[in-house]
Amino acid sequence: MDDDSFLDRVCRVADVPSGVLVGHDGSPCAQQALGWAAALAHRAGYDLHVARIWDLASAPRPSTWAPGYVPPLHEWEAAVLDELSVQVAAAGVHPQVAVTCHAVHGAPAPRLIASAVHADLLVVGSRGHGGFAGLRLGSVSDQCVHHAPCPVTVVRSVRAATGGPGTEPATTALPGPRRHHDVDGAAAGGRGA
Repeated sequence: MDDDSFLDRVCRVADVPSGVLVGHDGSPCAQQALGWAAALAHRAGYDLHVARIWDLASAPRPSTWAPGYVPPLHEWEAAVLDELSVQVAAAGVHPQVAVTCHAVHGAPAPRLIASAVHADLLVVGSRGHGGFAGLRLGSVSDQCVHHAPCPVTVVRSVRAATGGPGTEPATTALPGPRRHHDVDGAAAGGRGA
């Protein structure tokens, strides 16, 4: 078998026919973005799709992993889905919101952008597990804002900026030449997008 045949067995683009797609990398900022997206999905009557983009370096180890044995990719994918399901449950999504979890193998920005083709909105946190803590916007968020085929909301964690709880205003980027409007990330239960 060649390398491509192994990759054919795992998801490479999430099937998101409509609704809100939120990228979740397991970081606290991503968890806050999930909470914001879930509240919006509930208010607007959208389905919620939560995607974790993964590779072997970022995925949790499958239960079959052992020193000297690398499990097949579909077992890594299942481990990603298991961990993501726990994070979605912890977010307290309203029971009326239809939630679908997706584990997508590949590089985060291109896979989120490809998965958002039919989404009504893509939501990402401003900072994930990247290495440059002083940046206000992470590289995945930046690429999504500039290249996504749908509007993008970036939820910025106040904790990242001030050490405090909650979220601060985010920016929604609309498709086209630099059209943006502000939304209040802290008001997930009230006003918003």
